[in-house]
Amino acid sequence: MTGRTSLEEIASCVAGYDPKALPVAQAQEFIARLVPRVQAVEKVALRSALGRVLAEDVVSAIDVPSHDNSAMDGYALRGSELADAADSVFGVAGAGFAGGRFEGEVGARECVRIMTGAVMPAGLDTVVPQELVRVDGAVVRVPAGIVRRGDNRRLAGEDLARGEVALAAGRILRPADLGLLASLGAAEVAVFRRLRVAFFSTGNELRSVGEALDAGAVYDSNRYTLWGMLQRLGVEVLDLGVVRDDPAALATAFRAAADAADAVITSGGVSVGEADHTKAVMAELGDVLFWRIAMRPGRPMAIGRIESGGSEAILFGLPGNPVAVMVTFYALVRDALLAMSGATATPLLVVRAASVGAIRKRAGRTEYQRGIVARAPDGRWQVRTTGSQGSGILRSMSEANGLVVLGHAQGDVAAGDEVDVLPFDALM
Repeated sequence: MTGRTSLEEIASCVAGYDPKALPVAQAQEFIARLVPRVQAVEKVALRSALGRVLAEDVVSAIDVPSHDNSAMDGYALRGSELADAADSVFGVAGAGFAGGRFEGEVGARECVRIMTGAVMPAGLDTVVPQELVRVDGAVVRVPAGIVRRGDNRRLAGEDLARGEVALAAGRILRPADLGLLASLGAAEVAVFRRLRVAFFSTGNELRSVGEALDAGAVYDSNRYTLWGMLQRLGVEVLDLGVVRDDPAALATAFRAAADAADAVITSGGVSVGEADHTKAVMAELGDVLFWRIAMRPGRPMAIGRIESGGSEAILFGLPGNPVAVMVTFYALVRDALLAMSGATATPLLVVRAASVGAIRKRAGRTEYQRGIVARAPDGRWQVRTTGSQGSGILRSMSEANGLVVLGHAQGDVAAGDEVDVLPFDALM
């Protein structure tokens, strides 16, 4: 990890910084200034690179394609020999197939039978699809006006030219990127090492799946949603389980997390009125701020650095309510972890949709309502909320297919008004 600007210095760079009423945009700016980037690079085989972050620009060492070639099964000819107003008649000089080149001579008003991908014979620049011609023995008739000079020919370097950047550093590699790298002959690729993220839940009331529920206890769902969200980011995940609200146990968990990971995510223990052990241990082990963010759900949050020996990790202390955990992760943590992984920031897809019903909204905070987006009969997008929006109702997230994002300054929404929707497919 690099960079040791203090939290106070970062806060001084954020205009209007107020930890007791922090707008989402300012929290995002602060976090972007705080998080370091992974520096270690490793080379991996192409089939192991899916979802990894490219560490270096990939520059093409070859032209792709390497030669002019046919985009169609048909007949290659000289476009200059096509007649404008009458059929053009060509003799057939031979055939060219993919993976080879027709090496014979092509005389005046002659063509070559050619297959898709075959190298264009020397001097020929146009391909007429086979279904558009009339073949009469060794004669091919091309109707006037069906093709123009240069049609259906792929040029050498048309996809990528030698020396051109094929993929830029910071890109999260997708299936098409693996194919592109393979087309360049790359057997392996340089990527950043995977970011390591540790997480755990805090609270005496929490039980892990499989344990008995005694009076007042609940099953811990947050570790499962956090695990799922982290898996989608391609990071290495370390699940430290449920930690009791005990100073010694919490200190041990935080130290283990800081030793093993680049980032630590906790859920619970940061809200006003909760037992102070979690916050006290956070503050004891590092440089940590406690925020009240102007958002709903997800107001309380801890942010900073924790240390153990010579190791340091970025801390994201999230609230304990299940929906608040997911919303704060998507609003504030997801992009930060991608940045730490070395990925270049890319704007998320936002859909504008008409609200089916009225939505009450208080200006001065960003609200994230769970919504179901669908096509209206007129083809436009429309969205309805899932009903009750309580931060403990995890079912509302399961039923939704997107988040309705109501901006900081926005007020009430009337039925039919357009709102921003962040589709879950863009996040997950």
